[in-house]
Amino acid sequence: MRHSEQRRTLVALPMAAVAIFILFVAVSAQAQTYSVLHYFTGGADGGNPVAGVTVAGPGLLYGTTSGYSTSIGNLGTVFKLNQRGSGWILDPLYVFNGPPDDAPNGDAPWSGVAVGPNGALYGTTVSGGVGNGGFGWGTVYEVQPPANACKTAICYWSETVLHAFAGGTSDGGFPEFGNVTFDPAGNMYGTGSEEGADACGVVWELSPSASGWTESILYNFTDGGDGCHPQSGVVLDPAGNLYGVTSAAGTGTGTVFQVVPYNGGWTENTVLQFSGSIGIHPYGRLFMDEHRNLYGTASDNGPHGGGTVFELSPFNGGWTFTLIYSFSTCQPEAGVTLGPDGNLYGVCRIGPGRNQHGWVFKMPTNCNQTCTPTDLHDFDFTHGADPRGTVAFDANGNLYGTTFAGGIGECTAFPDQCGVVWEITPN
Repeated sequence: MRHSEQRRTLVALPMAAVAIFILFVAVSAQAQTYSVLHYFTGGADGGNPVAGVTVAGPGLLYGTTSGYSTSIGNLGTVFKLNQRGSGWILDPLYVFNGPPDDAPNGDAPWSGVAVGPNGALYGTTVSGGVGNGGFGWGTVYEVQPPANACKTAICYWSETVLHAFAGGTSDGGFPEFGNVTFDPAGNMYGTGSEEGADACGVVWELSPSASGWTESILYNFTDGGDGCHPQSGVVLDPAGNLYGVTSAAGTGTGTVFQVVPYNGGWTENTVLQFSGSIGIHPYGRLFMDEHRNLYGTASDNGPHGGGTVFELSPFNGGWTFTLIYSFSTCQPEAGVTLGPDGNLYGVCRIGPGRNQHGWVFKMPTNCNQTCTPTDLHDFDFTHGADPRGTVAFDANGNLYGTTFAGGIGECTAFPDQCGVVWEITPN
């Protein structure tokens, strides 16, 4: 999913008429209850979410859809999902709209949103903005609620483009997966999967000031041992170092990288180079625990051929790699999340069994290929299919995520439908 043609295929999705409604389905699996909180319809609510949701408080989720509608000019949405009584209500907060060849405010948010220090929502779009023959190289945006109380059923928020990527050798382009990251000073960090000095992508920083936001390119990937095409943003450690993955290059097919402040600038250290024996093509965002251990996934290969889950632990100034698990059928593109019980949770885009629409898994961090992951739910297409986003927990231990396809609506030229937001609650 790194090329412009593939981007247009993903976001050019015809949708159905405007409709927002809530349906529920519960399926018992491994002492868990699976519920669909919202079926996307392809109307004002959007469709085909690539990212997972952001848990902002009890009964409050934020997210994005990548969906496209020629009828209403929908190039994706930012949404809020509120729990009200025993149900959930989705409110579209912002609709990215405009002709497909001219979307100055952004086009197709593949990443989710982060809640900023001021309570506004921040994210990126994979295209739109300026340049690139009218398609744009993507944007960083902010959405804020209206200043006055809303008196209508749907209360849209206002959007501001904080940075429109220019591509070329001086800037990055196409920010894809992974939410933006804030440091304690309010600076924002992310990646562009393409462009830059060597056309391999960049790590960027946006710094706030009274006059707006200023972009700095912290690192240009070179297509060497450092990797190429960082697609999933970065995570920040307490010392101010940034960590992420590239999906290509290195000596194999992808890397884990570290970008650190150095002599008034920044320098890159390659932490890991992937190969077929430990997995290839990492797309998902890394998860860092309180001890600076990094957890992630590689989407393909590994000893059993279906992708891997791995850990990197700091040790004596370096890093120790542990292969936690190798799947035979999974394609885990979304990374993993460390749950409140100390287990790792994630999603597989494909498998298991006859459904092959994906599944939700749980495994211990010390699995070391000796455990059997717990299958929490098998997607059946009717209630979701093809999960691509990182899962998230709320304070009560409920697990949330999205599927790109399945459900209802008419969001693509293929029988993929519009996707869902789901919840798994422990019994």
